Amino acid sequence: MDRRPGVSVRFKLTLSYAGFLMLAGLLLLAAVWLFLLRYVPDRAMLINPDDKSGGSLEGVFPVRSALLGVFAPKAAAVLAFLLVFGLVGGWVLAGRMLAPLTRITDATRVAAKGSLSHRIRLPGRKDEFRELADAFDTMLARLEAHVAEQQRFAANASHELRTPLAISQTLLDVARNDPTQDLDEILDRLHTVNARAIDLTEALLLLSRADQRSFTREPVDLSLLVDETIETLLPLAEKRGVTLETTGDIAPAFGSQALLLQLTTNLVHNAIVHNLPDKGTVRIGTHAGPDTVVLTVENSGEKLSLQLAATLTEPFRRATERIRNDHAGVGLGLAIVRRITEVHDGSLTLTPRAQGGLRVAVRLPAPPALPPKDI
Repeated sequence: MDRRPGVSVRFKLTLSYAGFLMLAGLLLLAAVWLFLLRYVPDRAMLINPDDKSGGSLEGVFPVRSALLGVFAPKAAAVLAFLLVFGLVGGWVLAGRMLAPLTRITDATRVAAKGSLSHRIRLPGRKDEFRELADAFDTMLARLEAHVAEQQRFAANASHELRTPLAISQTLLDVARNDPTQDLDEILDRLHTVNARAIDLTEALLLLSRADQRSFTREPVDLSLLVDETIETLLPLAEKRGVTLETTGDIAPAFGSQALLLQLTTNLVHNAIVHNLPDKGTVRIGTHAGPDTVVLTVENSGEKLSLQLAATLTEPFRRATERIRNDHAGVGLGLAIVRRITEVHDGSLTLTPRAQGGLRVAVRLPAPPALPPKDI
């Protein structure tokens, strides 16, 4: 935003310091005038020293006019000194007080040029300026991490989208250059590749919509979403020889039903696909507490390390290098789960199971209590 040049804060503070100092000086002089000079008479009363009473008078007998003539120039000189002292001292004090603000301003300009790695790290004890500097450093750290994540996500998304497009281009070139190829087989492969590209695009759109928080919150029962998810994914589980088990109670949450259904579907689908080749199990549970509701999904499978489990929510990160199939996914399942959890002000925990597999726990805030209805 373009602004017209104005007076600096340092200069304003300097004038304020000098003004208060001058005001204090004027009040002091006024107090001297009111409480001292008012008792000095306008005229001196002289007593004859040869008076028969024997009284005598020695020294100087000041009058108010004479004292005022001497007092006024001295007071003016004192006020002039206070003005100069207030301006110089105020300028120095304002500079020292505003020095942290200058560092914060410089750091803001550096960040505006794109250098998010810069930090203020203002030393000293806690005060308003240091709280502002610490908050700014925290904001820069989060912004740097967010930008790095977005750049990494954009690079991975470009790579993932490029793969099906390159495969499609290769299949089309083969069909054009070799008429003897089986067109039905090429069409089937094109259909598979195209379906994967559509799934990836839809996942990216869903992730973008979750980031925008553009949804209406309403009461949602997670246990009903689990039932709907199991009904949808039961054929896939039977095909892969995975047993689905559900436990838990009614778990009322507050959020978007569509997004929370997508969260539940992604978790259960991920647990089915990343499971043992045969006789695998998936356990889904819901629990309602006083302040939170919890959705847990556990699956059997290969043993995972803590370090690997911590990275599974990153976009396009997969636990194992596996052969892609019709249900391999696009590498965004847990990333979408994490983002949906965050926009619902919840938390996501991934814990490797000692016997193999993964346990995922989603904690969401319980819905606000409704006011009692009047009878």
